[in-house]
Amino acid sequence: MRFSKIFAFVFVMFAAVSVKAQDIHFSQFYLSPLNLNPAMTGAMDCNIRLVANYRNQWGSVLGANAYNTYSVSYDQKVPVGRYDYVGFGATFWNDVAGEVDFSTLTAKASGSYLKRMGGTRTTAHYLVAGAEFGFAQRSIDFIKARWGTQHDGDGGFDPGADPFENNLNPNFTYVDLGAGLMWYSALRNNNSFYIGGAFHHLNSINNSFQEGGFDEYYSRMTFHVGGEVNFRGKTGISPGLILMSQGPSLQVNSGASLKFLLGSRRDQQAFHVGLWSRVSKEDTGTGSTSLLMDAIILSTRFDYQTFSLGFSFDVNVSSLTPASNNAGGPEFALIYKICQKANRGPACFRF
Repeated sequence: MRFSKIFAFVFVMFAAVSVKAQDIHFSQFYLSPLNLNPAMTGAMDCNIRLVANYRNQWGSVLGANAYNTYSVSYDQKVPVGRYDYVGFGATFWNDVAGEVDFSTLTAKASGSYLKRMGGTRTTAHYLVAGAEFGFAQRSIDFIKARWGTQHDGDGGFDPGADPFENNLNPNFTYVDLGAGLMWYSALRNNNSFYIGGAFHHLNSINNSFQEGGFDEYYSRMTFHVGGEVNFRGKTGISPGLILMSQGPSLQVNSGASLKFLLGSRRDQQAFHVGLWSRVSKEDTGTGSTSLLMDAIILSTRFDYQTFSLGFSFDVNVSSLTPASNNAGGPEFALIYKICQKANRGPACFRF
């Protein structure tokens, strides 16, 4: 118990001072398309899509100071010419971390062009280019922060002692740009395949809370691939992989979900059960890095026509296990799509 408390305290302090933190990420990345890649804007099997995501992480370690991430998005596709589409959308998310309320608030607009590259009456192949533009605000409640100068070295702590930290801005704003490409193929029998990549934080961003200081906010490269294969009968499988590289950090999520139809294929009712893993690159402290299995992710999902509800839970298997008791955190996702009669062509992949 003593070790767990010490581990939790160190973890909170690290979260408070590490302003080079990674971007938000969802275990159910396939249920948060606009956060994954701006080229996902408008890439859907309907005309309009509404998405909501919520993630709570490290509640078993941090209690009321757990990481909480909220995201909502809207996107739509509009026909252009005979086979092409233009997509546009908007995303809003907020992330609050640790006991100093380290917060990132972001609002973005995204657009895409979906160019048909070939196909038949029952298949289609599209190349999609997308871009995003937005504003973000980062903030910290420095009043809640703990500084080394406030500890006397004998276990005592004086919150009223002068931390000797001056010229700190409690918040700042910045412009954020991103772009992405994706290829997807909608095949017969509702089978599909997609592969894409995105470059987030294209512009130079100052991530420093110190007045006159400069702390680089690393750009992030994202690569993702996945699809859906439906077998004879009422089963199918949806494999997927996402790789994110940001500065010295690297994260890979991979796995698959089994799909079980609850009616005919036309009813579009299904239940999914998935098993995924998350692998991260860590600094060993000796100037080298190693890959670390961070979590095993259990997921479920229910589809009813144009409505999807997803739930996942991270089983922590990293060195934080003594403090977390294997509990990483729950995540929820909700998708609602509006399909108009004017929707043309073969269906795109389903999320």
